[in-house]
Amino acid sequence: MKQAGERAWLLEWAGDESEANAKARAAAAAVRAAAAPGFLDAVPSARTCLVLGGPGFDASPLAALEADPPAAPPGPAPRAHEIRFTPDGADLDEIASRCALTPEGFLRAFTGLTYTVGFLGFTPGFAYLYGLPLAFHLPRRPSPRAAVPAGSVALAGPYVGIYPGATPGGWNLVGTTARRLFDLRGDPPFLFSPGDTVRFTA
Repeated sequence: MKQAGERAWLLEWAGDESEANAKARAAAAAVRAAAAPGFLDAVPSARTCLVLGGPGFDASPLAALEADPPAAPPGPAPRAHEIRFTPDGADLDEIASRCALTPEGFLRAFTGLTYTVGFLGFTPGFAYLYGLPLAFHLPRRPSPRAAVPAGSVALAGPYVGIYPGATPGGWNLVGTTARRLFDLRGDPPFLFSPGDTVRFTA
């Protein structure tokens, strides 16, 4: 465990990234469920969990949590999402070719998988989804696009993501969806939360 500020602590796990992320999500859920006095927030990332506390927060149990996170996260059950999308991504043919598949074959495999929301970042509502087989782990584009349309379904490395808004981006574009991922008036404002599952339908 590392001190990450006057009132912040960073728990970290090594090994396979998706397994480390599961520990980070479980630890964040455990800290939230404990609701210790002075607790402010717990934010999971790929391999870490950042815990924020105000005056009076006792951080001493966090080292034990890092050493032995719960196998099953406490708290509300994760939600299951189905995202309908149009397979019109500019990189779909190239993605399929690099995966040694036809575009139709790639889409059958892609839509047959269940993905898990690992963490959120990059821009509000952008979720990093785990669940791609190793054969679908492709590098980012050699030259990022100046503007990726909102709703673009894309993949890079071990992740699948959906761009909530039009932003620059270097991921490989599979298609587009009309689902809104971020709404400031919503409760919660984000469609996805860490631990949720996602399936895509074309």
